[in-house]
Amino acid sequence: MPAVTVENPLTLPRVAEPAQETAARKVLAVTTAPGGFEGEGFPVRRAFAGINYQHLDPFIMMDQMGEVEYAPGEPKGTPWHPHRGFETVTYLIDGTFVHQDSNGGGGVINGGDTQWMTAGSGLLHIEAPPESLVVSGGLFHGLQLWVNLPASDKMMPPRYQDIGGGQVQLLSTPDGGALLRVIAGELDGHSGPGITHTPITMIHATITPGAQITLPWREDFNALAYVMAGRGSVGTDRRPVHTGQTAVFGEGGSITVRADESQDSNTPDLEVVILGGRPIREPMAHYGPFVMNSRQELQQAFDDFQAGRLGTIPTTARERNKSADQHS
Repeated sequence: MPAVTVENPLTLPRVAEPAQETAARKVLAVTTAPGGFEGEGFPVRRAFAGINYQHLDPFIMMDQMGEVEYAPGEPKGTPWHPHRGFETVTYLIDGTFVHQDSNGGGGVINGGDTQWMTAGSGLLHIEAPPESLVVSGGLFHGLQLWVNLPASDKMMPPRYQDIGGGQVQLLSTPDGGALLRVIAGELDGHSGPGITHTPITMIHATITPGAQITLPWREDFNALAYVMAGRGSVGTDRRPVHTGQTAVFGEGGSITVRADESQDSNTPDLEVVILGGRPIREPMAHYGPFVMNSRQELQQAFDDFQAGRLGTIPTTARERNKSADQHS
């Protein structure tokens, strides 16, 4: 961890520190993600649990998947399931995942890659480790973020983006103390490759021990920082944070994150995902795999799924599943 890195961050474009008169965002809360299981039983941390939706909008949820070292035969994924009304962003840090959906989208993502699926009007999809990883076992670690769509886009045609790790925009801070990977959105005039319907910025920052980042941040965006690994502090008042915690920032034009001088040997740096987006400010109705604007729309989504209007499992996938059942 992580897959996308450089030997010398000082060779990268630098993010300028905000002007001195820029208002720093204060830390409103720090929450700790509870653990759970998803899909066929892989461990996750629920990064946004306990955070009021007014501070999350346009984000709905985010799971840290792993970090887990699987023994042979242990790797797990998800069964076929539906989605409607939002986008899923799967950012893989270590391991391999295979995606397939009923709209014809899909592919293999490896460490550093991002899989961006716009469910829109609805589809079925499956995420699973490749057979080779199931046989061998190995390290698996990633994030899945759900981004809401405004009512005007909820029924748009589904879309799939496969973003290779080599496509992300790599930046550094003026002193070279941090490596910033811009996956989507824009930071200080530098844009990431992810095409978003809801304006957001998604950054994976690796901050070396004792280093600090102060990033310019759009004032019309919210701001969240989730610690994937390590220890540090957030805000100008240095509120402590550690692995599995999310910091919620208030209003302002800049955010500050600092890595502690001392880190654990298995996590030499502070690894943080920094998120921001323009709030949609519409009613949000979320149940299971559907995110709509009302209970009536949720019911319609379930009805459409049960009637097969969200797509069907591709024939090749059904045959593969049948063969697997016969040999199990």
